[in-house]
Amino acid sequence: MKLSDYSNFPADIPVIAEDEIFLYPFMIAPLFLSDESNIKAATKAIEEGSLVIVCPTKPSHEGERVFEALYDAGVVGSIMRKVALPDGRVKVLFQGLARAKTFGKVSENPLIANVDVIKAQSVNALKIDAILEILREKVRKLAAVSNYFPPDLLRTIEENHDYNRIIDLICSTVKLKKEQAYTLFVETNTEKRFLDLIEHIIDEIEANKLQKEIRSKVHTHIEKVNKEYFLKEQLKQIQKELGSDTSRDEELEEYRKKLEAKKDKMNADAYKEVHKQIERFSRMHPDSSDASMTQTYLDWALEIPFGEESKKKLKISEVEAQLDKDHFSLEKPKERIAEFFAVKELMELRGIKSASGAIICFNGPPGVGKTSLANSIAEALKRPLIRIALGGLEDVNELRGHRRTYVGAMPGRIVQGLIDAKKMNPVVVLDEIDKVAKTGRGDPTAALLEILDPEQNNEFRDYYLNFNIDLSKVIFIATANDIGNIPAPLRDRMEFIAISSYTPQEKLEIASRYLLPQELKKHGLKKSEVTISRAALKELIHSYTREAGVRNLRRRISNMSRKVAREILEHPEITKVSLSVKNLKDYFDKTVFEIEKTTKVPVVGVVNGLAWTAVGGDVLKIESIRIKGKGTMQLTGSLGEVMKESAIIAYSVVKTLIDTKKLKIDDINIPLTPKEIEEKIEVDSSEVYKRYDLHIHVPDGATPKDGPSAGIALVSAISSILSGRKVRSEVAMTGEVSLSGDVLPIGGLREKLIAAHKADMSKVLIPMKNYERDLEDIPSEVRESLKIVGVTRIEEVLSHILV
Repeated sequence: MKLSDYSNFPADIPVIAEDEIFLYPFMIAPLFLSDESNIKAATKAIEEGSLVIVCPTKPSHEGERVFEALYDAGVVGSIMRKVALPDGRVKVLFQGLARAKTFGKVSENPLIANVDVIKAQSVNALKIDAILEILREKVRKLAAVSNYFPPDLLRTIEENHDYNRIIDLICSTVKLKKEQAYTLFVETNTEKRFLDLIEHIIDEIEANKLQKEIRSKVHTHIEKVNKEYFLKEQLKQIQKELGSDTSRDEELEEYRKKLEAKKDKMNADAYKEVHKQIERFSRMHPDSSDASMTQTYLDWALEIPFGEESKKKLKISEVEAQLDKDHFSLEKPKERIAEFFAVKELMELRGIKSASGAIICFNGPPGVGKTSLANSIAEALKRPLIRIALGGLEDVNELRGHRRTYVGAMPGRIVQGLIDAKKMNPVVVLDEIDKVAKTGRGDPTAALLEILDPEQNNEFRDYYLNFNIDLSKVIFIATANDIGNIPAPLRDRMEFIAISSYTPQEKLEIASRYLLPQELKKHGLKKSEVTISRAALKELIHSYTREAGVRNLRRRISNMSRKVAREILEHPEITKVSLSVKNLKDYFDKTVFEIEKTTKVPVVGVVNGLAWTAVGGDVLKIESIRIKGKGTMQLTGSLGEVMKESAIIAYSVVKTLIDTKKLKIDDINIPLTPKEIEEKIEVDSSEVYKRYDLHIHVPDGATPKDGPSAGIALVSAISSILSGRKVRSEVAMTGEVSLSGDVLPIGGLREKLIAAHKADMSKVLIPMKNYERDLEDIPSEVRESLKIVGVTRIEEVLSHILV
């Protein structure tokens, strides 16, 4: 089909807008028409048997179908076939015939324009042939570095002599931008078209060379990576066959990554040591025992949370609020704790680095809340809590870490605690620091000196790690039952906060406010399902527990909760269980031996002493009898050396009192011989301790007793039995006596006075120094129920005690 088969140009013909491709005269191409304007133009051309012009849209106007959005040039051709597609589009087969240019719009819908064919200018054949040869050479070069030109197209370019046809062929093959393609398309000067195209071909050659070079490098790299991967996989299989594994290389890389991540937060010695061990590990045979030991070391060392700290600032108000929330009473200990942390907060606020300071140590009987106070402190500070039980610790390496030469070596408990806490500033509770034992395997208390000393613990060296750890930001809290068992140098570094026994009233409040609700919740019981009267709680405290703290009381309430839970399950009709004094025995086991209440009946030779025990205070009855003899004294009741010596001193003091007539002995109490009776011989009062043997007993006999506080009670018992005067049974006493008769101060006054309060004593005699110094620490309910009298001399004691 030729252009001459149609009407002459210029002519008014329909216009089809094309967004995607730039068409050329020699092309037969399918066009997919979706918009109404293009479909109408194609339909009009088919119906009228006319040509159409396909004009590309300008890059910034793609999708628009107005005359101004189109280039003013395109390909004139005919529509060979038209097919309607199911999706509403129309497919036409277009055959290009000639380049043409539009000169104005004729109508809008369908778009019709006035079109004329672009005619090429005459050319110098020799010159153009020379330029054409250059173009063909450049095309061959481009074909060598790209896949633009298939062989048959190259052959067509080589053999064709239609200049503009060659240019159009090459332009349709090379990737040109729309603007570049349009410029070459509308140019009428064939020589200029050739020269411009040669420039584009040269640029394309350079671009394709660069792309080929990059592709070659990438391909080489990929080949290298694939080769390495293939070889590594082969090596893995070979090593597996030999019994080894390359997962070790991955482990080494992981260790190095972990070390580099922690490098900025570690000290130089730590980094150097761990790095050295990683390099040693990389050179070891994986099956050697040293490799296993070194790998274990690296696992421990790289788990230490270097630089990780709880960021919450210390606030004394939050510490106080948490202590009040978790603990009833304990005003003095809570005040001391608040003062301790107030100093730390003030130093933080003023930017003063805390270089020294004492370590808190809670001391008191079991079950009074020493560890739970530490829990409250950790909760208030929002720091992890680490508990290290020191009871029975004998090996110093448990704290310092074992040297790596030993089988099963591991870091010390302090470092393990830091790893568990994942922070470098946790709260560490050193439980039962008074029970650390010194053996042939070192002295753990000496290691504790370094751990707890603020001047030294910023460079605490763990033997296993072999580098220093900074413990200066750790808050250490120790607990102890008896501070006398803590070595003096260690005791010197501690701030002791005494937590003494609870009074029955305090126990009642703790049980109702804390223990009962907590235990009911633990056992799945609702508050509405269990009620216990205050009288029943009082009876439970008095008759079913005997302790300074509330641990056994919690255990008793837990036992009761289990029984109630079983009762509710077995009897679904029961919706509420009420406990009173009457049915208390149904839910609790047998009662314990509690402090016996006083009978308030005066008795000869029986005195109420007060004692401190590990479970609180106790009333110690001291019994004495006299037997005719020669002045000897026998002591029973598992007494320790100190109490035996107190008894000997007491006997000497009483003898002195009798000799100096300060203790009156009636004649009726002195045993006389028949001759003395017959002759009415007057006998000296000192004969009373020469003619009687004394037997002093402290019940119960199976319980060991010792301590320097029974002196005045022993003096009172001996004075009573020798003088025959009765002792007031509602009066209790505590205090040591000197050989000259002075009353000396004692310890454990709070526990002893609480025991006297439980035994319904009306009066208690205590040393005057204790009266002046320690009375403010005694609970108000105890002070109000007892008449507390301070005494300085043994004569004062006897005036209060003897009837």
